Amino acid sequence: MAALDTIGRSLDEGFFMLWETLWALILGFTLSGIVQAFVSRRQMHRLMGDHRPAALARGTLFGMASSSCSYAASALAKSLFARGADFTTAIVFMVASTNLVIELGAVLWLLIGWQFAAAEFVGGTIMIALLGVLLPRVVPAALATQVRARDSVTGHDHGEPFDDGAGGGFRARLRQPSRWAASAGYTIADLRMVRREIVIGFVLAGFLAVAVPMHVWSDVFLTGHGPLTTIENAVVGPFVAIISFVCSIGNVALASALWKDGISFGGVIAFLFADLITIPLLLMYRTMYGGRITLRLLAVLWPVMSASGLITELLFRAVGGVPNRRPTVVATEHVAWNYTTFLNIVAVIAFAALLWLYRHRDRFDDADAHAIDPVCRMQVEKANAPATISLGDETVYFCSQRCRDRFAKDPARSAQ
Repeated sequence: MAALDTIGRSLDEGFFMLWETLWALILGFTLSGIVQAFVSRRQMHRLMGDHRPAALARGTLFGMASSSCSYAASALAKSLFARGADFTTAIVFMVASTNLVIELGAVLWLLIGWQFAAAEFVGGTIMIALLGVLLPRVVPAALATQVRARDSVTGHDHGEPFDDGAGGGFRARLRQPSRWAASAGYTIADLRMVRREIVIGFVLAGFLAVAVPMHVWSDVFLTGHGPLTTIENAVVGPFVAIISFVCSIGNVALASALWKDGISFGGVIAFLFADLITIPLLLMYRTMYGGRITLRLLAVLWPVMSASGLITELLFRAVGGVPNRRPTVVATEHVAWNYTTFLNIVAVIAFAALLWLYRHRDRFDDADAHAIDPVCRMQVEKANAPATISLGDETVYFCSQRCRDRFAKDPARSAQ
């Protein structure tokens, strides 16, 4: 009975975490879908051909306007690189698109506090600056060129993967119903693509908050040792992210549970940054770039994430920005009639409208211009799909070579 009680309380805790952040999740993914449907990506690519400060700044801004899914960001970064973007700038784009996005900041603010939302953006900027200095030295242009040349020979370069921005200016695009249908498609596809990570993140965070005794984290993270604790927590934070397999928005709930249980401010920030070096993503990098670059990328990203978390904590301590109190719970334990409930109702109504538009997108002239990747459920532009496969008279479209390879091994199982 005790075990059942623990399971019940853990699931309750996870649900209330989700309830606290539901409207922010819907808002963030909706905005992401709008950006993907209305902003031309060809121009992004043209402005990222080197790793000088201006190009890195552009890569950062374009990343902020892109999807927050780690898998989609990784695939898009590889496409940018394959078509001529500088390797460092492409990685900066990937980092920004997973760590400097609206939905992440909103969820952090609601679930842990505004200090963490601010720290995510401050630390993310520091991380990008460090990557701009270190990554070109660890992954030199000659090595990156070899990978690009290999892709052109082996057929991993699937042509221009970006839209051409057709359809007039931005105001003209806003008047195109097909663009809004595509926006709904991107929103639903992005949510379906990361739904498992989100569910796992909240469920796991609920169990960590309720079922894991404090001494377990004391065994992994040092506490009460002054500066040594600050440094060690920032170093170990990414390790927890690597082994937890939770990426993107899903790791915010787990971060809130870690903060509650005693991890340092910088350790939590470093953990949040490390959603890009989970084991599945490292395997994905190996497929995209090869083993040599993957090892070098890990050798740069982990220290940079830890250093960024540490520096961010020191900066926030200097200005009194580190919270003095830790929550006894990571979410409210009841649903009350307050601003959260009101915003959730509005968000659910808006989401229902989006879902209707998505399901009736075939009413629009160019609704057949998009397909759904059967593996990750991401929406893909048919004309610019990074990978395809033919099954008789049918063509199946994929967001990346990784999804195509998974489908080819077992089409029936991959499409479930």
